[in-house]
This record gives sequence, structure tokens and C-alpha cells, in this order.
Amino acid sequence: MNQVTIKNNFITLTVLDYGAIIQKLIIKNKDGVDTNVVVGLEEPEKYLTDNKSLGACIGRYAGRISNGGFHINNVHYPIFAKDGVHLHGGQKGFGKRYWTIEQVHDGENPFVKLTYLSPDMEEGYPGNLKCTVTYKLVGPSLFIIHEATTDKATPVNLTNHSYFNLDGEETIDHWNLRLSCPEYLETDAKLLPTGKILSVKNSKYDFLEMKKIGQVRLDTPFVMDSSLKNGTVLTSDKSGLSMEVVTNQPGVVVYTPPAFAAICFETQNFPDAPNQPHFPNSILQPGETYLNESEFRFSFVN
Repeated sequence: MNQVTIKNNFITLTVLDYGAIIQKLIIKNKDGVDTNVVVGLEEPEKYLTDNKSLGACIGRYAGRISNGGFHINNVHYPIFAKDGVHLHGGQKGFGKRYWTIEQVHDGENPFVKLTYLSPDMEEGYPGNLKCTVTYKLVGPSLFIIHEATTDKATPVNLTNHSYFNLDGEETIDHWNLRLSCPEYLETDAKLLPTGKILSVKNSKYDFLEMKKIGQVRLDTPFVMDSSLKNGTVLTSDKSGLSMEVVTNQPGVVVYTPPAFAAICFETQNFPDAPNQPHFPNSILQPGETYLNESEFRFSFVN
């Protein structure tokens, strides 16, 4: 297992070739103290048995797919499902594969680029999918750029599954959260989308205005609206850190794990889009390039 670290004046980032995992993301807090703002494992080998997708690249399809499969051009493709749910690309998704460290740039705007070739019918998905993930530091921002091309029509939905904790505290109740998400996807008992897109108004999912997370716990697909003036922001008064999330994706799954203090912003297409015709298109065609570009911008709370 190989490890790469890049840094600029604001951020130090450590990435593993296994799962293209973000192991450490270190920011200086308001007191000038280095703070690792992602939950990670100190020993890289422990990621081999991690089942939480800590910091991993998720694919070929992030999130849940229903009915144990999908159809493309009237052909049914069965995929692994547990209790009728396919999650995060199957039994051995991209977060459990070794990637190739293709390029490391240490100069201005340092970056590390990793590649993975997902072969035709891996985990039941058609097409040889060439994937690239680039982690790039620009000032106080981390850019995560997922790209992919295929030789057969296939569902693609890539994201990063980092768990953020801005202050090292053991509770998230005091963190402030704003989501530029006026709608969310209704989900059933298995957290599969029902197909309904609902307004957040008068629901526990209304974070259109900045407020404490409090007792609200989330495992929720939200609909992003980039036209909103107020962006998606997480802040900690204790550390003084603020993180804004900007993406070209139509959705974000916001997840607060029950076992430890953290929050995930899984910027992506909608879960189960291959089986929901009115959701944004999730099928990548030969000759097209999939692109998920997300920015995590750090600053200090005024």
C-alpha cells in the first residue's frame, strides 16, 4: 500500500493508493494548530478491513440501487444486493480496489492523480470504465475531480466518502450547518428513494438557513440548487473552521454516522437513478466523459 502527501500553505493532504482514500486532511485552526479534519486510521493496513468507506472513492455507483439490478437498452444487468439493496458499487467497489498513482505535482496548486480501470462486468456493470480521481490543492480549497470514460453504456456515479470533523469533539450537536438544498428525496425503510422529491419546508431536513445540527441525524439524499445565494457550509465555533461545499452534481447525500462524531457530504447524482426515469441521467455512453468536480473550501468563522 502506497501513501502520497501533498501540501500548500493552507492544507496538507495524505492519500492512499488503496481505494484512492483520503487518509489525512490537515488544516491549521484559528490558533495555528494543525487539525486533521477527516476521520481516518493511523495505520494504512487497517483500511483493508474497514467497512465504513472512510475517505474512499465510491463507485461504480455511489449510493443505493433497488431491485438487484437495472436495465440498459432492454438488457437486464443483475448486481449484488443485500435485502434487495445494492450499495456503493457492490461487494468490492472502487473503495476496495488498488488505484495507480499516475502523477504527483508538488509545485503551485499541488495535486495527485490516480487511475483505475474497472473491467467489463466487474460487480455486474457493463463496459470497461477508465476512471481518474484528482485531488488538487488551490489556496484553502481541496478540489476532488472524478472523471470516467467507457466502451459500453453503463451507470456511473462516483463520489468521495470522507467523514469530516472540524474540531475533534465527540458530538456533532453544536456544529452549524447550512444546505443549499430546497428539496430532498423521500426514502423508504431501506433508504431507497421512493421516487418522490419533497420540499424541505416544515421538515427536519430544512437547513436552508444556518442552524445547529442538534439532535438531527441524517442519511439523506438532498437536491442541490447552485442558484441559491447561500451555499452549503459546515462550521465549528470551537475550532473556528468553516467548510463550504461546492459541486457540479445534482445531489448530495448528507450522512451523520451513529457510532462517531462526523458528517459526510457525498456529492453525486441521485441514488437509484438507473431505475428512476425522472431522476437525472446516470448512464454514461461511449464517447462521453463523466465529470464530478467538487470543492471543499476552508476558512475561519468571523
